[in-house]
Amino acid sequence: MATKQRGRADEQPAVEESERPQQSRPHHEIRLGRIKAAIWANDGEHGVRHSVTVCRIYKDRDDRWQTTLSFGRDDLLLVAKVLDLAHTWIMDAARNDDVPF
Repeated sequence: MATKQRGRADEQPAVEESERPQQSRPHHEIRLGRIKAAIWANDGEHGVRHSVTVCRIYKDRDDRWQTTLSFGRDDLLLVAKVLDLAHTWIMDAARNDDVPF
């Protein structure tokens, strides 16, 4: 039987999905389990630069998907792995675009 996991007391949603303003979509996303990295492409005078945001996905008490910027002990290795994969993706993209770093 599946049990509903309750959020931690210190857990605050970053932004509810329905409350997000219309904005551009990430250039690429990497997800491992509940951890997600979004890679953003930023055009500048020297070409494209990438930035990364990381969040944890969870369901709230009303069974709605939420995101948070808070990570627990068991999330940290996945955060590191997702960031490593994001770094690899950015380096490959830079190599393909001849972006000087």
